[in-house]
Amino acid sequence: MTSSARLPAGKLPQGALQTLLARLSDHDPRLLVPPAPGEDAAVLDVGGGRCLVLTTDPITFATDRIGWYAVHVNANDVATLGAAPRWFLAVLLLPLGQATADLADTIFEDIRLTSSALGVSVIGGHTEITSGIDRPLVIGQMIGEVERARLVVKRSLEPGDVVLLTRGAAIEGTAILARERREQLEALVPAELLDRAARLLFDPGISIVPAARIASDLGAVRAMHDPTEGGIVGGLAELAGAADVGLDVDVRAIPVLPETRALCDALALDPLRLVASGALLAGVPPTHASALLDAWSTAGITATRVAVVTAPGQGAVLTDGAVRRPLVAPARDELARFFEAG
Repeated sequence: MTSSARLPAGKLPQGALQTLLARLSDHDPRLLVPPAPGEDAAVLDVGGGRCLVLTTDPITFATDRIGWYAVHVNANDVATLGAAPRWFLAVLLLPLGQATADLADTIFEDIRLTSSALGVSVIGGHTEITSGIDRPLVIGQMIGEVERARLVVKRSLEPGDVVLLTRGAAIEGTAILARERREQLEALVPAELLDRAARLLFDPGISIVPAARIASDLGAVRAMHDPTEGGIVGGLAELAGAADVGLDVDVRAIPVLPETRALCDALALDPLRLVASGALLAGVPPTHASALLDAWSTAGITATRVAVVTAPGQGAVLTDGAVRRPLVAPARDELARFFEAG
C-alpha cells in the first residue's frame, strides 16, 4: 500500500486492508481464526478443549454513552463466535482542555455498569489526557471463552444454508442520528419520531449477545456476523467474503423500522448501508431455520430470512424483485459520509 491519496472517514478500504493483513502470515499454530476482512475476532486454542476469543473496537461515531457503546460493540464481536464475553479492557483518551474528573467518572461508571450487566469483569486498560483529539475516545478490548466444540466459524457455511437477520437495518445508525443531529432533524421529522429513534439505542438496543447465545445453544448455527459499518449490505458482503461463499440476498425481506426509514428519507441516506449494530446475521441449515426463528421469537427477538448461501462461483448478489445486481461492500458507511459532509 503506497498511495499517498487521502482516505475518507470510515473503515480502511478492503483492498488496502487485505494488503496489510497478507503480511501477517507467520501465525502462532494455536491461532484458529487469524485476522482477515469480515472476521469479528481472533480465536486462540488454549488447550483443554477451551478457546479464548479476543477482539478490539473503538467508539468513533457517538459522543454520548461511549462507555456503554464500547462494552456492547466489543461483546457483540465475541458473541458471534459462540463465546461468552468475560473480560474487558479499555483505553480512555480525553481531549486536552476539555477533560475533567467528572467526565472521566461518567465514562468509567458507564463501562463498569454495562460490563456488570453482561457478567463481564473490567480487568485493566489505560487512561490519558492528550492533544490532537476534539472529543473523548474509548477503545475497547473484549476477551471471551468458549469450548472448542461450540466455536462458531464463518467458514462452516455451506451452499443451501439460509441466512437469518434479527431485528432489522440500522438500529444503531438511526439512534446516533437522532441523538447527535436532533437539532438538524427537528426541522425535517416530528419530535415524537425523533424521541422513538433515540430510544432505539436501548430498546431494542445494540446488543446481540442474547440472540447469539440462543443461536449457539440451539447447536445448529454455522456462522454469525455482527453488521456494523457499512450496514446490512456491508455485513452480508463481509460474511460472504469471510466464508468464501456466494449469497443470494432478498433485499425486500430486510426489515427497516419506520423511524429508520423516516430519518434516512429526510437525510437522503441508504438504511441498508447505515451502521447496523443491534442486528445479527446467522447462517443455519434450512432444516433448522424454523427452530431458531421460533427460539428467538419466544425470547421476544424478531427475525426473518434474508438470504440463501450459494456456491462461491455464483458470487454474491442482491435481488430486488426482478432486478439482480452484485453485492458489494459499501466504500464507506452512510453515517461517516453524512458526518464528514457536515
